[in-house]
Amino acid sequence: MAIIQWFPGHMAKALRQVKENIKQVDIVLELVDARLPESSRNPQLAQILQNKPSILVLTKKDLADSQTTAGWVRYYETQKQPAIAVNSTAISLKIIEEKIKQVLADKLALQAKKGILHKRIRVMCIGIPNVGKSTLLNHLIKKNVAQVGNRPGVTKSQQWLKAGKDMLLLDTPGILWPKFEDPMIGKKLALTGAIKETLYAKDDVALYLLEHFRQFAPASLKERYHLADSELSLSTVDLLLLITKKSGFKDDYDKASERMILECRKGKLGKYTLDAVPESTQRHDG
Repeated sequence: MAIIQWFPGHMAKALRQVKENIKQVDIVLELVDARLPESSRNPQLAQILQNKPSILVLTKKDLADSQTTAGWVRYYETQKQPAIAVNSTAISLKIIEEKIKQVLADKLALQAKKGILHKRIRVMCIGIPNVGKSTLLNHLIKKNVAQVGNRPGVTKSQQWLKAGKDMLLLDTPGILWPKFEDPMIGKKLALTGAIKETLYAKDDVALYLLEHFRQFAPASLKERYHLADSELSLSTVDLLLLITKKSGFKDDYDKASERMILECRKGKLGKYTLDAVPESTQRHDG
């Protein structure tokens, strides 16, 4: 599989703007996809944040394995990184607001001591493309102000939005990084929709999908594509060709791959998480 990369000019500009605006905000909401919490973290953003208070927001929790998501939240908390998991279309302002005030408790107490009681908390929202930033922001402000689309690269500029009585939210474009050190990260991001579809081979991503589900959720594959146990033992390429025929696409495995990817994104193969929680945390939780 060719190495997947995508870093258009507007992302470089957005990265510069984040660097410029970071000093103006009180806290950062770093949004990641709950299906791949670690793989969807932009290492460049981590460098920019440095000592700025931040909350890791695991979005799309309704599409991820709930037990694994809970494990990731516990893991980040043990790493002194405040984290919460949300469904961006159902989260209330109150949950986010409470978490922010918890993290900023000392700063807010100091402001109150100085008589500063009604200053809005300035919050920057950052993350990779199609992680759900604009959807979450629209829900928080209860208006369709932030542009939304189920594809990467929709938000192209930064904008301040009022949320309730206490917060100002700064929306930013999704930002990827120029080079994925691990090629597997490119496959994961492509499967979940963070990379434009013109930049990867659909059959390569479909093969990764099959490898993952055959290992971790074979029953989901069997049910969705009407597979027998013996058929699951085929090579990954032969399995893709078989599903192509079963799906009515004859030998057009590219179309079959596209449908499989879309079905996976919509949760038709069930809930799944592509990043495993570090073993030390799993042993501790057990």
